[in-house]
Amino acid sequence: MSTATATPTAEAFSAALRAERVKFTTLRSQWIAPLVAVALTVGITAAVNAAYGQADHSLGEDPAEGLYYGLLFGHVAVAALGVLLIGQEFNTRMIGLSLTAVPRRGRLYGAKLALGGGIGLLLGLVSTTGSALAVAATVGLDLATPGLGRSLLAAVLYHPLLVVLCLGLTTMLRNFSAAIGLITPMVFLGTTVLTAIPGVRELCRFLPDRAGLYAMRTQADPAIPYGHWSGLLIMALWAGAAAYGGLYRLRRQEM
Repeated sequence: MSTATATPTAEAFSAALRAERVKFTTLRSQWIAPLVAVALTVGITAAVNAAYGQADHSLGEDPAEGLYYGLLFGHVAVAALGVLLIGQEFNTRMIGLSLTAVPRRGRLYGAKLALGGGIGLLLGLVSTTGSALAVAATVGLDLATPGLGRSLLAAVLYHPLLVVLCLGLTTMLRNFSAAIGLITPMVFLGTTVLTAIPGVRELCRFLPDRAGLYAMRTQADPAIPYGHWSGLLIMALWAGAAAYGGLYRLRRQEM
């Protein structure tokens, strides 16, 4: 590809990305979601460790137990962010106007994925750092703990992967209400319930949220048939599949 061809393409993508950034900063529901995610993740982690960390020593056996306690609540807001980034446009039928401004559907979708992934990465950095500081200030945190560095990195990367996963699934559904009503229970409540069913539990370990959460553990679980890094890879594969499915659906559906 020549430079003359590549430059206009890059400029067009940059323009689409800027437009998506403007949408994000002007729509209250979108920029509030990351704030809620950070508040829930860090706030609940700090509160639980301050109230029970000294009395309940199980929070300290595996640093991941107490370090990511708030993430179990905050990642619902992270998932909602992924839904909102495109779901609102389907709900209000503004997706047609967006495609008028950016006729190349792949370019529009790529800009949304790039914005969502970038916000998710920043969100992961803030939430993970805030949680670590909260644990350090309440019950103490030894950064030299084996596996903790890998665990913290996995926690950061979990956020953008979750945003991309939910954005892709929402694009496949093409319906905001269906996405909110189905994705959150399916990804979170559904897998928690299914892990309690014998015979199904083994399959649930390969679902994105289960694999992603295992990647954050500092200790190995003999019952899990893969390693921590493999857990993050499994979640990344789910996110990639959802992103591709969303692109396939967007390119082939009339708006």
